[in-house]
Amino acid sequence: MSQAKSTDYLVVGAGVAGLRAAIELADHGEVLVVTKEALGESNTHYAQGGIAVALSGKEDIALHLKDTEDAGDGLVYRPAAEVLVNEGPLRVEELLAWGTRFDRSPGEPGELLLAREAAHSLPRILHANGDATGAEISRSLLVLARQHPRVQFADWTMVSNLVVEDGRVVAGDLFERESTGRNLLTRVRARGVLIASGGAGQVYSDTTNPAVATGDGIALACKAGAELADMEFYQFHPTALSLPGVPRFLLSEALRGEGAYLRNSRGERFMEQYSSQLELAPRDVVARAIAREGMGEDGRSLPVYLDMRHVGIDLAKRFPGISRFLGSHGLNLQHDLIPVRPAAHYLMGGVRTDLGGRTTVSGLYAAGEAACTGVHGANRLASNSLLEGLVFGARAARAMLGDGLAFEPVDEMEREVDSGDEQAIEDVVTELRQMMWGHAGLLRDTSLLDAGVAKCGEYTERIEALAGDDRGERALFEARSLLNVSRAILVSGLGRLESRGAHFRNDYPKRDDVGFRKHSVYSQGRVRFEVWE
Repeated sequence: MSQAKSTDYLVVGAGVAGLRAAIELADHGEVLVVTKEALGESNTHYAQGGIAVALSGKEDIALHLKDTEDAGDGLVYRPAAEVLVNEGPLRVEELLAWGTRFDRSPGEPGELLLAREAAHSLPRILHANGDATGAEISRSLLVLARQHPRVQFADWTMVSNLVVEDGRVVAGDLFERESTGRNLLTRVRARGVLIASGGAGQVYSDTTNPAVATGDGIALACKAGAELADMEFYQFHPTALSLPGVPRFLLSEALRGEGAYLRNSRGERFMEQYSSQLELAPRDVVARAIAREGMGEDGRSLPVYLDMRHVGIDLAKRFPGISRFLGSHGLNLQHDLIPVRPAAHYLMGGVRTDLGGRTTVSGLYAAGEAACTGVHGANRLASNSLLEGLVFGARAARAMLGDGLAFEPVDEMEREVDSGDEQAIEDVVTELRQMMWGHAGLLRDTSLLDAGVAKCGEYTERIEALAGDDRGERALFEARSLLNVSRAILVSGLGRLESRGAHFRNDYPKRDDVGFRKHSVYSQGRVRFEVWE
């Protein structure tokens, strides 16, 4: 075994939260940013809709706070939301100073172009290149981080384990498949570890998330002893492209912000039956409405469409990325009805943290979609996610610096591990994802959730039988992550005997503020509910 490697700060993930934290940390120590694939491949990169921010002063900030709380269906942790909306403008001004190119108004040269999206009371959404906001923010942060001499990157690398000594995370084990084909595990010691690895959309068979979103950071933190929170609240984006054999490509909230209608198989607009806000209702309301309109009386699936044929703007110019993708499949936003259906999009829950990103385990921090501050409550307000990553990524970095943790001695480790039957592992994962869509999707009940927990046990046994004594490959680590996150979603969903936000139960269809205006806390396979003061 060779000498253990070390860095001051280990950042797991290179999306908006991880990069913003790395930039802050690098002025005070060495930073190693670990990412599973190429730099830039993250949920941030695929975020189309935009970034919500109140740039017009106190009244705008107060309205942003109200919209966030209203969308969260009675469960937003107000101190976290206040941090988000108050510090958001500063973080966005930083982005502008660092060269992020947001769209400008053609009518008023130089003015930022503000758009409106669902459940926002007024236009406050910034976009870049029409529908490539996440990619532009990621680009500008990555340019800045790469310029810093104390930020190092390890791409095509996973953190497969966190080393805990005396109740503190002191190191991470990095897995890398070298160009020679060797699978190498290396232990890296750090003063602090930040989980900024994004969400877990790959838990579900239908998702807008990229393949990297397997919940690894959340599972790592849980295994290390950290509490998770609000895991039952998985947001299903209402409008993902629905074509046979085509990935569930995200059709941005901004399409409805520009006036798109939703139509059922009979060509009728239907949202007035579900909400006075029509197509601009919160995502959970719209997603369930589409699911219901898309199911015939005989159980057959019926098509539901997004209709922009009446919108009098140049849609190819306003939504260039979406237009190109649709065009590659023979569809045109300006002239065609676009078939849509809901898909798993965003996890409101995650690793429980305070407002500084501290988890319940010393030395371990979390920010962005992997974390849960309670800022989104039961249902995230559209375009608050990129802002969350910026605000709480910066806050987590400051907490790591302020806590001033010293290096702790750890056992050295660098070794090779064997590969195995990755196809057999993938077969189990495919079954898991289909099960989660059916048992913990848009509509849930006790029997479905109970059966899902039992299925998770079966899948775990099958995966561990494939694992062997000295096995290590990405497929195995990801399968374990997906299983652990799935179990947390199912158990938390079983415990919440009500319907609220993104969590809807057919057997408990009403909201119960007396019993469940509380946050779920998941640890060691069990869930409890707490009021956060």
